[in-house]
Amino acid sequence: MFASENPEESGSPRRLPAGRKADLAKYISDAGEVTVAELAERFDVSTDTIRRDLDRLDADGLVLRTHGGAVSLTSVPRVDTGLDLRLRFHALAKDSIAAAAARLVDDNSVIMINAGTTTLALARQLSEHRGLTVATNSLLIPGEMSPDVYRGMYVFGGSVHPSDQKTIGAVSFQASSGAIEMDVQCDLVLLGVGAVSIEAGYSTSNLEEAAMMGEMMERASRVAILADSSKFGRRLFAQISELGRADYFVTDAEPPEELGNALRGAGVQVIVSPATAQ
Repeated sequence: MFASENPEESGSPRRLPAGRKADLAKYISDAGEVTVAELAERFDVSTDTIRRDLDRLDADGLVLRTHGGAVSLTSVPRVDTGLDLRLRFHALAKDSIAAAAARLVDDNSVIMINAGTTTLALARQLSEHRGLTVATNSLLIPGEMSPDVYRGMYVFGGSVHPSDQKTIGAVSFQASSGAIEMDVQCDLVLLGVGAVSIEAGYSTSNLEEAAMMGEMMERASRVAILADSSKFGRRLFAQISELGRADYFVTDAEPPEELGNALRGAGVQVIVSPATAQ
């Protein structure tokens, strides 16, 4: 029997005790990811109580509720983390990065944007722009942008990844006849990446996606990389490019000194837009 649960299991109004609320939030923040069973054992309460506690912490914006547990808002999402959860990781940082990246976009220009949670935030930040031509592999970005913003919206073909709402394939389009592949170029490509390090440059977890992002870079006059500070010093499976391939690196915090020096030494303009500035 769990003596500490009596007020909660007696039918009285549900309220997470402040002490346990703070202890739970801190423990999850320190651990990064936890299970219901682990928390029930540690705090000596039932799994039903922990599930209710986690629901309340999620509603209060302190943790992210997952199937079977919870993760910290500041942890790095796993490769298999669902899009709905990834949208909530580092949300303020992504919004701040997106606002800074939007200032790099000129009206009446041609841009390419890859699929991702940071670039989805960018699409929302472009609401005051006009006359854009936009090409993307995201299935969500077209729905996030008002027709007032663009004169043309194009989605690259290829295999569809429903869990990420994106396509992966060639950076090209075919003429209406379907027989001729049309070459495409853009003024600026804006790419959200999964990791950035001195040794591996910009990288992501999917080999085919890395190739697609590299091709987007090759077709752009200017390249902007978007990455929040949780991506610093990380290396994922597939390299997209070396650091110097980008013209801009837009982030929410000053990179560690060695990484920052490497970026600037490679000719990359580092744009820091702290989330607290929003």
